[in-house]
Amino acid sequence: MTSTIPGLGEPRGPRFVSPDLHPGAAPTGVPAGAPAPPVVPGPPPGANTPPRTDPGGGPSRWPRFLLAGLTLVAVSAGAGGVAGHLAARDDAPEAVEAAAPPLATGPGGDLVAAADRVLAGVVSVQASTGGRGASGSGFLIDDRGHVVTNDHVVARGGTVSVVGQDGRRLSARLVGRDPGTDIAVLRVDPSNGLRPLPLAPTGQTRVGEPVLAVGSPLGLSGTVTAGIVSALDRPVRLGGGARQPAVQTDASINPGNSGGPLVNGRGEVVGVNTAIATLEGSGNIGIGFAIPVDRAAQVAQRLIARG
Repeated sequence: MTSTIPGLGEPRGPRFVSPDLHPGAAPTGVPAGAPAPPVVPGPPPGANTPPRTDPGGGPSRWPRFLLAGLTLVAVSAGAGGVAGHLAARDDAPEAVEAAAPPLATGPGGDLVAAADRVLAGVVSVQASTGGRGASGSGFLIDDRGHVVTNDHVVARGGTVSVVGQDGRRLSARLVGRDPGTDIAVLRVDPSNGLRPLPLAPTGQTRVGEPVLAVGSPLGLSGTVTAGIVSALDRPVRLGGGARQPAVQTDASINPGNSGGPLVNGRGEVVGVNTAIATLEGSGNIGIGFAIPVDRAAQVAQRLIARG
């Protein structure tokens, strides 16, 4: 599916596998150009009506079309994609968390203060090779200059750079990649003024809590969108590998958000924005997915240790 927005190229990523489908079945999608199934108004509340049927007299196939039409698209801009990854050595996440003052002013925290806190640690990631480029987002995870992003953003290799909130462009070195989890780690000069983001404690993220998706959708750096945690442990395929549990959110995520942080009201990273579910021929429909921060951090730590 080719984007109609100039400069986006072709958003690429694994397909969304609904947990409601048979474990061995992959959605096939609605054929290009095929008319969408009709939406039949439901009966009024309390009405006693038989199940809906399609024109052929059989049970309605709309639920099956709906599930089959859902695909998971990596939210990156350009010819490639960008994904997020939290990386740090064993002592780095703890040091960052200990130094971070609490922001919460209520059960969900203060989203304005959270946005102010995290923007200084979020960057736009740009990779170019052979005349082609990809862009996404990333964030600093320690004071040694390590930046987490998605593997699909930097998978093509080439020259990689990041742009901070102040507009400065910094050269970045690829530390390591893990295509199976769609996580990659970059490194920039640690004396860059970027602020490491604290990581949310394992097991404390809750369904319904407010979150912010931060990144550079459509190249618009420093963009913040708000939503809630819609579900936890949602099984999806990310990075082209096996199914893995993801954080589902309704915060608006678009091409270019890949690799950016999903943060809670206390300014703590709960996940790495990676993909969105779409219906055939549509864009963002309010269903996005992030790699849980604990898994991202584990992968990042391994990559840093090897790099």
